[in-house]
Amino acid sequence: MELNLNGKVALITGAGSGMGLLCAQCYAKEGAKVVLADLNEDAVKSAAEEINANGGEAIAVKVDVTNYEQVVACRDKAVEAFGAIDILVTCAGGAETRLLGLPWMPYHEIPISAIDFGIDLNLKGAMYFQHAVFAQMAKQYSGVMISLGSITGEEGGTMAYAAAKSALMKGVVKTLAQYGAEYNIRSVCVAPGPVLTRPGMANMKTMAGRAADPQEIVDMILYVSSDRGAFINGTTILIDGGRNVLMNKTGPQPEKKTAPKND
Repeated sequence: MELNLNGKVALITGAGSGMGLLCAQCYAKEGAKVVLADLNEDAVKSAAEEINANGGEAIAVKVDVTNYEQVVACRDKAVEAFGAIDILVTCAGGAETRLLGLPWMPYHEIPISAIDFGIDLNLKGAMYFQHAVFAQMAKQYSGVMISLGSITGEEGGTMAYAAAKSALMKGVVKTLAQYGAEYNIRSVCVAPGPVLTRPGMANMKTMAGRAADPQEIVDMILYVSSDRGAFINGTTILIDGGRNVLMNKTGPQPEKKTAPKND
């Protein structure tokens, strides 16, 4: 299926690894010009060099998505290099406890700094880029913003990560579409279930009996950001192998605590 992405400019956050990197590589294969944004400068430089060596067009930008000044600078570098931003894909993120190396613990024992970190990275990081890039897309009178959601936003899990993904999948995607209507800017959230980007994902149950191959998720992202997906707007596409409709999901069941007895 022709996606007609040739010559489009795609800016992808979290492009140094995982889903973000695969998105960048696939956009480049479809003929799009790619801006790879990530805190890991070496990773995005290497990825951009590989894309360019294979005949594509890419630049790498080191950026902390939680720093708005750096986000604006990244947007400006993208426009300076390629003249426009047609597609924004916000992939940067991850569960705060995993990224910070914290063990499982009761909610009230999680350091509040970890909660702040998770919200800043997963919610504010996406919204900072959406805010900055919206200004450019409004000038162009066109654009597509793709947020990466998660099944965790539906079923719960790590607190800040779940809260951030739920916000992106509901309030943010809809409100962006409402703001974008007069500027011909679409907003879509693609929310994966378990994906084989990490070994632990293989153990998460789905009705399909497996976790997704990352390519399956990226194919959906490319489709909804193309002209083929032009009628998709203001909604979340849950691509989870049926996990969300499983009746008896199982997971870690911590032992219930009882109130201390008074002697």
